[in-house]
Amino acid sequence: MKTTIIGIAGGTGSGKSTLTARLREHFGEHEVSVINHDSYYKRHDELPYEERCKLNYDHPDSFDTELLIEHLRALRRGETVQVPVYNYSIHNRSDKTVTVSPAPVIIVEGILIFDSAELCSMMDLKVFVDTDADVRILRRIVRDVKYRGRTLDSVVKQYLTTVKPMHEQFVEPSKRKADLIVPEGGRNEVALDMLIKWVSNHLQAE
Repeated sequence: MKTTIIGIAGGTGSGKSTLTARLREHFGEHEVSVINHDSYYKRHDELPYEERCKLNYDHPDSFDTELLIEHLRALRRGETVQVPVYNYSIHNRSDKTVTVSPAPVIIVEGILIFDSAELCSMMDLKVFVDTDADVRILRRIVRDVKYRGRTLDSVVKQYLTTVKPMHEQFVEPSKRKADLIVPEGGRNEVALDMLIKWVSNHLQAE
């Protein structure tokens, strides 16, 4: 089975997950497997919770990208992989893993996936989701407070101290590596239709 890897990048709250979910929903889990870069945050059992809170989670060095690359190679060989599960409320990996199976199409999603030249070289299509910064911060506040056990103050502080500067330093420049730039993510029906046709052509060529 030939495996096509699609990278979907963009800033926090840009709509990457919505676009990814709609693609997977359209084709089904047997045709599309998804791996999120956030699952590969490095483990920090050596640090107490208070110190883990202070880490910069928006810098490329905060990810175990080598493990992600290793997993993608295994999937291309037709092997299943055990993807780490990250617990946002404690700022650390849990002891759980999720099994991801090989599929004709693998979507890799994350804010910094285009920063790694090696990871980029594995992608057959690179998509950047481009959304207004005000929209993104509002979405992030709602997500982190509602679903990730964060306080409003901690979300705002993290955004101002690391998320925004790291976006400007690493995420925004990585847009130049994209093959396709999608404004407004999963709500962009024209771009979604283009991606569906692109994936369909790949699947029909198998």
